Amino acid sequence: MLTYVILILAVAAVGGIFLASKIFSGQLAPWPVSIVHALLGATGLVMLIMMVLGGAAEGRLSAALGLLVVAALGGFYLASLHAKGTVAPKNVVIIHAGVAVAGFLTLLSLLF
Repeated sequence: MLTYVILILAVAAVGGIFLASKIFSGQLAPWPVSIVHALLGATGLVMLIMMVLGGAAEGRLSAALGLLVVAALGGFYLASLHAKGTVAPKNVVIIHAGVAVAGFLTLLSLLF
């Protein structure tokens, strides 16, 4: 299941890169891409939670889950700004992406 989680989150990351490029050009990100990005991230989180609750709670898996939950909280904040029609602050986007990448790389380290 770990491989599926990594693939789902990798696709979410590609969407995140596109969304960030819009923010860094001063534009609002398109809603359809934002929603797909959020749904893929949520799917990956739910799958990780299922793995941890199923007893596969190696330290790095739990750490990755923790990092990705923090990234998701940042994503909720960014979505709230987007809903108000406000372009997100670039520093918040950088923090959201950095924490998500750290969580993703932690997951990836479990494969190698």
